[in-house]
Amino acid sequence: MEHPELASDNPPASAPVDTPEHWRRFAPDLAADTVLFSERVPSGGHWSYRLPRGTTLRITALDAGANLSLVLYSAQEKLERYNMPDSLKAQHTAHYTRGHVLMSDMGRAMASITADSLGWHDPLGLLLDNRMMHEKYGDHAYQENRNGMTRSGRDGLLIEIGKYGLAKRDLVAPVNFFSKVTVDAEGRFRYVPDHARAGDFVDLRMDMDVLVAFSTAPHPLNPEPAYPASKVGLAVWRSGPAPADDYCRGFRPENARALHNTDMLYLV
Repeated sequence: MEHPELASDNPPASAPVDTPEHWRRFAPDLAADTVLFSERVPSGGHWSYRLPRGTTLRITALDAGANLSLVLYSAQEKLERYNMPDSLKAQHTAHYTRGHVLMSDMGRAMASITADSLGWHDPLGLLLDNRMMHEKYGDHAYQENRNGMTRSGRDGLLIEIGKYGLAKRDLVAPVNFFSKVTVDAEGRFRYVPDHARAGDFVDLRMDMDVLVAFSTAPHPLNPEPAYPASKVGLAVWRSGPAPADDYCRGFRPENARALHNTDMLYLV
């Protein structure tokens, strides 16, 4: 995270929690009494959280060309995790936007996209790995480059899920927020440059208690010759679980069933 800048953002000593209010810069519309924490993440960063049902993660592109690769696991049973094929098949889509639900391999809603300024997020492009990173960007290790080091998205996510006892076999296909990938006439993936602009955001509501892990390494199909330096802002706030008239619940019948299946876990 951007520790050198924290001193200028620290709250006064009288504040109840010594947490910089980064969200006021990139998500000023959020109600102050609902925000739990916020952070700014540089390109190539990675982190993870345990987020409860009824919280929403606001993800904001602080620079053009940002990418955030995110995976989800049930905090109650880590064998249940986000399933890309089932989510896309159930919703008849090849990209995500407002209304879409990220479903588990057990047919439950794990998280829902409740707001989206961009309209297209990539679920198919997978992750930048070490081989591809070294071929495209060279080797920038921490010993020589300190905070200028580079890290692949795959390594970043493996580090994070490893904190919860998960390993390589548990790494699932991520959602690449802020990236757009289309398919050409020959059936090949095509990365769309200049898709995300600074200020674009997406709200991801947690429909169950989840482990969220993410990396801000560049998309593997990004053609830029230099490792991008695009930051991402994160803010977590209390939104409450999906109501009966929820937009995502009514987006498709499959979404309503997935949210109902999750609601059944929280009857008591």
